[in-house]
Amino acid sequence: MATTVADPVLRTRPSPGLPGRRYDHWFFTGMALVMLLTVFFGFARSYYLAGVFSAPLPSMIVHLHGAAFSCWILLLITQTTLVSAGRVDIHRQLGIAGFLLGCLMVILGVGVATDSLVRMAGPPGRDPRAFYIVPMADMLTFSVILYYAFRRRADSAAHKRLIYVATTTLLVAAIARIPVAFSHRKIMVAMALSNIFLVVLAGYDLWSMRRLHRATVWASGFLIFVQQVRMPIGRTAAWHSFAVWVQNYFH
Repeated sequence: MATTVADPVLRTRPSPGLPGRRYDHWFFTGMALVMLLTVFFGFARSYYLAGVFSAPLPSMIVHLHGAAFSCWILLLITQTTLVSAGRVDIHRQLGIAGFLLGCLMVILGVGVATDSLVRMAGPPGRDPRAFYIVPMADMLTFSVILYYAFRRRADSAAHKRLIYVATTTLLVAAIARIPVAFSHRKIMVAMALSNIFLVVLAGYDLWSMRRLHRATVWASGFLIFVQQVRMPIGRTAAWHSFAVWVQNYFH
């Protein structure tokens, strides 16, 4: 949630026959709430309802990662609500904190992924060394999109879409933990379900602007591309050797 400035388009009348962007506040605030519920239901058993400070997590870095992740989602809700309420001044002030929080999440995300690798933990039936590429690729995707969201903070329409897609990157783990038989602990199914958020964004673009926003296209395309290539890379001998080196180094 890097800083933004008031979007002059919002102060103009939409083109005749077009819904315009006057519903942006409703859409992005509503989808932020859906993301919040997704995260809550995904981590309810293991984290939120188990007690944030007393949840039986394997290490302190997992606790820190969970706290930072939760703060990101809450800040997303706060930022979209502030814009909806017209308090862009406060939104700007929180923007820098949001960018720094995002950077911290990348560091903690890499740390948690490495901690899981060292413990040889992972989804059932998955080689932990091959699976190590999944969270690492997520952190790469999130950090790249977050960087461009910060750079495009003066362009409200692009900025909010980049933040939306960056947050979508983080939802796979939560979706995979929702206790529903067809997706529970099934990373590929959870990944496909998370991409519904991208479809919804694209649909909103087509409805509100009669075209896909450029930020929606490249950010969603980048996310899907990384999702498709990471598992084949994770099964290569080169990645396996790298994972073994990381595992031995941090053991």
